[in-house]
Amino acid sequence: MEFKLGMNLLLWGTEIDESLFPVLEQIKSVGYAGVEIPIFNTDPLAWETWRKKLDELSLDRVAVTINGPDNHQISADTSMRNSTLERNKRAVDCAAVIGSKLLTGPFHSALGVFTGKAATEQERAWAKENLFALAEYAQQYGIVLGLEYLNRFESYLVTTTDELIQLVDEINHPNCKLMFDSFHANIEEQNIAAAIKKMANRLVHVQFSENDRGILGRGHVDLKSILLALEEIDYNGMISVEAFSTKLSAANIWRKMFDSEMQLVKESYQYLKSI
Repeated sequence: MEFKLGMNLLLWGTEIDESLFPVLEQIKSVGYAGVEIPIFNTDPLAWETWRKKLDELSLDRVAVTINGPDNHQISADTSMRNSTLERNKRAVDCAAVIGSKLLTGPFHSALGVFTGKAATEQERAWAKENLFALAEYAQQYGIVLGLEYLNRFESYLVTTTDELIQLVDEINHPNCKLMFDSFHANIEEQNIAAAIKKMANRLVHVQFSENDRGILGRGHVDLKSILLALEEIDYNGMISVEAFSTKLSAANIWRKMFDSEMQLVKESYQYLKSI
């Protein structure tokens, strides 16, 4: 089975603007079918030229967004919860502008915000309420939310497949589904293939990342077994290569793991094709 391969633009840092258009051309020339586009700028007008460029290159696109400390969807502060919902609705608007049918990421809560204890029932209730409202909003555009769990060192609301499935089951909306990231699964899952099989037909997006966030195939993540599990559940979405460098300070990567972004782009593509 041939999977559609994409590249996450966070490899080039957080400045996601038209200066990356030549990078889109390079990604296309290597053989990738699509790109994963981080939505940090939530002004829909800023993304109209992106739609044109992506269409010109015939690149598929998946929108991804992240909430920082100022947008904590499960905050005890009602005004923050409300403003976060509005911010994420604008991210949906941007996803619609670029022509993505998905808005993916860990926007169920804020990255790097902790209380020092497990998520409470009240926090889960706030998450369900806001994510249901966001799914309702996304539905009008035909956009599906793909929620991502992070590892315990980056988030605390959901940190495993089982916890994410439970949350999505409780939200109970057809436009709220699951995504998978091999980096976090490598830390938190006892059996990654079994976790994927649990996600089954609710899995709408996949990110492949090595344990060190570097070039695929040079680490110890068993990507071949993951591909076999995806084949078994008849997954037909994109597999996006997610790798980071020192350009993304939030990833806390301070050592050089490859010579250039294009080296990673090419060698990761070649490795995935080889397996």
